[in-house]
Amino acid sequence: MKLNFSIIVPVYNRPNEIDELLESLTKQDFSNDFEVLIIEDGSTEKSESIVERYQFQLNLKYFFKENSGAGASRNFGMQKATGNYFIILDSDVIVPKQYLSEVQKALENNFTDAFGGPDAAHKSFTSLQKAINYSMTSVLTTGGIRGKKQAVGKFQPRSFNLGLSKKAFEKTQGFSKMKNGEDIDLTFRLWENKCETQLIEKAFVYHKRRSTIQQFFKQTFGFGTARPILNKKYPETAKPTYWFPSLFIIGIDVAIILAVFGYNQLLYFYGFYFLLIFLDSIFQNKNLYVAFLSMFTSLTQFLGYGLGFLESKLYPKKNR
Repeated sequence: MKLNFSIIVPVYNRPNEIDELLESLTKQDFSNDFEVLIIEDGSTEKSESIVERYQFQLNLKYFFKENSGAGASRNFGMQKATGNYFIILDSDVIVPKQYLSEVQKALENNFTDAFGGPDAAHKSFTSLQKAINYSMTSVLTTGGIRGKKQAVGKFQPRSFNLGLSKKAFEKTQGFSKMKNGEDIDLTFRLWENKCETQLIEKAFVYHKRRSTIQQFFKQTFGFGTARPILNKKYPETAKPTYWFPSLFIIGIDVAIILAVFGYNQLLYFYGFYFLLIFLDSIFQNKNLYVAFLSMFTSLTQFLGYGLGFLESKLYPKKNR
């Protein structure tokens, strides 16, 4: 099958991010044609003027629709696309010049109806963005499930960097109405429909993510609330390891209480763990300040996901 790519990007009140993403797409070393669809999801800060700057450099289509969330906007884009293979990107990514070439090469060697790619920190990112990237991708924090091939089994693509064939979209009808975890939900439905997924290691993007600790906490809290819902919906996918962030933060509370009574062993364990994060981040980022921040972003990640998981597990809400 000849691959015709349609890149679909939902955006909400982030014109500056779209500018950086489109600029990076103009620098692709890809020789074939591809289209880019920008789906404005009811923004009050529109990106239309930014998109117009690139009309003569890219095959661009711009759509404005009422606000309905990222999942519905991605589905809208796939319905409007003319290609036979859709690439879903978040608006806060920058694409390296070899991205599309690597995707094409991988799919020609091993075609699958869906793929996911890793994320990395660009040299222009702030120290906090680099620390957040470390926390989200490190083997010490997430087990490397977001793109470390040796750490994953059957890969679950994430929506910031995801590919989906038109055939698979028609089978699954794309993203569900879930507010969080909609990409994992899509992966499980792909598998139910006998569609294979793969990780394309070289198809990475630079993912800027949230720029404050508070926003990062809110994001990871949302991830945590989604997991019990997914476990209930797909019980065969539930794993004891999903409890780990919640148990981790409960353990910190226990360690502090024990330390008050003179039992410091558990507190030493946590201190050693965060020291490992500090040292590993120095090795990865070559920056002391980023390594220092990585301890706080990792704690924020555990706290957000763990509390979100517990709230969703103990106090489930309909249509979360």
